Amino acid sequence: MSATAAPGLRTRFEFTLPHGYVDGAGQVHRDGVMRMATARDEIMPLRDPRVRDHEAYLTVLLLARVVDSLGDVGDVTPAVIEGLFAADLAYLQELYRKLNQEGNAVVTVRCTGCGDEFPVDLTSGAPGESL
Repeated sequence: MSATAAPGLRTRFEFTLPHGYVDGAGQVHRDGVMRMATARDEIMPLRDPRVRDHEAYLTVLLLARVVDSLGDVGDVTPAVIEGLFAADLAYLQELYRKLNQEGNAVVTVRCTGCGDEFPVDLTSGAPGESL
């Protein structure tokens, strides 16, 4: 059974990774789509023995379930998530947290030059692009 979104409810969010996933042929994949998690997405990985052995592996399995696409990668598997650069993994973890715990992908950042604060949409087309 899959969740069906109510009219007007946005459940899929485009993103651009800071560095990108490099596949076996050397192609870089930066643009992708993450969907909001269901309760099943959060429960099923808890049964996986890799999570019981290494609790941190839960993140890998969760992201593999909710990242619907990543460039031309056919299937986003745990192996694909394992192959991400640390900065890209951190980016996806933050996006997941924002979408599923806070309900949005907008964060407030402070300019290091002038000290002003402004909103940034983590799902915008380019890293650092503001609303």
